[in-house]
Amino acid sequence: MPENNPAPSPEPGSPAAGASGQEDRNQRYWFHILAQNTPAARNLHAAKLVDKAWQQGDRVCIVCDTMQHAEELDDLLWNFSPDAFIPHSVVPDSATTCPDPVGILLCPPVAEDWDTVIILSATLPADADRFKRLALVAHNDPNVLNQARSHFKQLRALGIEPRVHDLRKPG
Repeated sequence: MPENNPAPSPEPGSPAAGASGQEDRNQRYWFHILAQNTPAARNLHAAKLVDKAWQQGDRVCIVCDTMQHAEELDDLLWNFSPDAFIPHSVVPDSATTCPDPVGILLCPPVAEDWDTVIILSATLPADADRFKRLALVAHNDPNVLNQARSHFKQLRALGIEPRVHDLRKPG
């Protein structure tokens, strides 16, 4: 799968196929496993997902664990596209409201506030089954992959069978 096309349809920002039911619910949850093994590749992939969902009118958040990571994502979103700025804010805690359509969160997201949630954090939100769309991005690093497996198991326990886009595999 080409790297510049981070997710086949349906993807963040697009409606799930069909009218309703468990299959449609699962279409809203994605795992992206990158062939690269660097945090920078993971951040770039997340930025591509943010841009695509935001361009389609979604309120989008990226959930991360540290202020350093939030600042890296902030810098990346400022410089992501030479043609356009992605309006975003860093949200350090649950008491802070995000005025922009894109947020970089250091706290659990509130399902009603976001259309697409991108998880780069070590912890999957307890109410992950309430999000309209959820994407988890892992790079090809053993610790990050173990974390992704844990998130996958948690989603399954919530009755969700996420779609896996394993970019380590050819074609």
